[in-house]
Amino acid sequence: MSAAVRTPEIGDDTPLLRARLHAIWETKPGWRGFLSTVDHKEIGLRYIVTAFLLLAVGGVEALVLRLQLIGPDRHLLSPEQYNQLFSTHGMTMIFLYASPVLSGFSNYLWPLLLGSRDMAFPRLNALSYWVYLAAAIFLYAGFMVGAGPNDGWFNYVPYALADYNPGLNQDFYALGMILLGISTSVGAANFIVTAFKMRAPGMSINRIPIMVWGTLTASVANLAVVPAVSLAFFLLWLDRQFGTRFFTPAGGGQPLLWQHLFWMFGHPWVYAVVLPAMGMVSDGLPVFCRRPLVGYSLVALGTVATMILGFGVWVHHMFATGLPALSLSFFSGASFAITFPSMITLAAWTATIWLGRPVIKTAFLFFASTILLFVIGGVSGIMTASVPVDLQLTDTYFVVAHLHYTLIGINVFPVVGATYFWLPKMTGRLLDERLGRWSFWTMFGGFNLAFLPMHLTGMLGMPRRIYTYPEHMGWDLLNLVTSIGSFVFAVGILLFFINVARSLRSGAAADADPWGGPTLEWSTKSPPPPYNFAVIPTIASRHPLWEEALDEERARSSLRRGMTLDQGKETLTTSPMDAEPERIVKMPEDSYAPFTLATGILLLFFGLLLKSLWLSAPAALIVAGALLVWLWPRRSLLERASSAEAAHG
Repeated sequence: MSAAVRTPEIGDDTPLLRARLHAIWETKPGWRGFLSTVDHKEIGLRYIVTAFLLLAVGGVEALVLRLQLIGPDRHLLSPEQYNQLFSTHGMTMIFLYASPVLSGFSNYLWPLLLGSRDMAFPRLNALSYWVYLAAAIFLYAGFMVGAGPNDGWFNYVPYALADYNPGLNQDFYALGMILLGISTSVGAANFIVTAFKMRAPGMSINRIPIMVWGTLTASVANLAVVPAVSLAFFLLWLDRQFGTRFFTPAGGGQPLLWQHLFWMFGHPWVYAVVLPAMGMVSDGLPVFCRRPLVGYSLVALGTVATMILGFGVWVHHMFATGLPALSLSFFSGASFAITFPSMITLAAWTATIWLGRPVIKTAFLFFASTILLFVIGGVSGIMTASVPVDLQLTDTYFVVAHLHYTLIGINVFPVVGATYFWLPKMTGRLLDERLGRWSFWTMFGGFNLAFLPMHLTGMLGMPRRIYTYPEHMGWDLLNLVTSIGSFVFAVGILLFFINVARSLRSGAAADADPWGGPTLEWSTKSPPPPYNFAVIPTIASRHPLWEEALDEERARSSLRRGMTLDQGKETLTTSPMDAEPERIVKMPEDSYAPFTLATGILLLFFGLLLKSLWLSAPAALIVAGALLVWLWPRRSLLERASSAEAAHG
């Protein structure tokens, strides 16, 4: 991005200005535009669609697992097939769905929420999606050829080492996770810079929506921990392929090092996949309660505090590994303490409903249900924070129940609610409310029917990760109920997908603000134009569209008059704290470089997997060429047109 030296023109939102901006910002039609676009809305939708497709795939995998466990002594799957399916299901849901779907919503909504025309680094944004897609292809390529991960999504050594697992299974997983880490890291950097530099004038740090706080906090954590776990996977790959001994005691290594490196990433990652979703609830729920969120400042501070404390609780996944008692005491205390900022958010949601005038729509049902599911998942988490209790419950189905109440109850339910809430903005079509209620109650009932009994199954001693079990253990009925509940929950998800498909085909038209929302995205038409805002808005409060109704401050936001920035692809950068205008920046044109670079990286990783110089060398050349094109100085289309006009006098 380069600074513009001219003084910005102030103007009104007019049809002529909108037409000019549309011509500047629109993506080319056809495959050229598909491969080259850097529009944050296109990238966000691709993230969302890809993540939902992988959610469906992971759900089918879960149903096959539940058919295997629906009764005792079943042999639908062999032990190796079960291990691969179980590991791939966990990998899909935790790494390929839970975080990317939040990145999709944030990519689409952030510039609209912040009053900007795009993310800070549009080409980096496109690269993050293409590398995410490449990582999904790479990881599932192993599964499709019978070499999927087979050591759980946590990938514990020594079983993950070549001596115990000689196939390509764990090589696919290790390299695939490094590839996914590239996507997550560049995306996190983009979110951080966007949050601090791309806000509309006047949108000070205490006026940004809670969803932005959630994704920003998660991005800071990801930028710290994802490279660390990528290094751990790289060390594992070196152990497997080149005989290093990072995790092998015979060579001076330490198997427990893997658990430390993985869970130092794994527990902040848990909050990275729930805090942005909690932000969705914090921003969506008040709209249906017809009042601002209670305790905005406390919720924002609680979001940050949750992530900070999340860096100090990883050992509670390792209470049974024989660590010193003093260490266990510290991490147990931290695991209890982390519940307090989450309780602030729960109290704020409850108070918002209690003090508001709730309008019961499908999105409200999904948002409000998160409160109950969060409480159940949180209580089971508090139980495992106690060392004596955890020693009894570790590696049982109780932990499986807790994990799913956390990752489904505080991720899937808010995300589905966010889809009902924001899809009309994205597509210009409303979802059907009647079918939405059927979907909600089916999902809610099926989910609790499936996972509540798992707590009891675990307390009765059923270990996790076993592919079958004998009769007369007291687990038969509970597993039958869990399997039935899983299929009911799947029916609810299917109804949701059907509702989305019907909406895209024949849903009722949505106006710019179908819910009466308070934030900037509802000031643009549905779906938004390529340039987002014809003039850069100036913000005077936390709820620019509710200012007249709330009458909290004398000043009013300016949404129809402001900086036009119509001399090419331009947007405004502002100061990190008070959002004071700093400079106009030129945004990059559409480019094939991100797609080409991601393709080259994918081929390079396949070359590393197969130890093929004939594949790695050309792939490295593609990567180098794409980077050269990316970094090569170029002029914008408008500058070239101006030069041509000057040349012709």
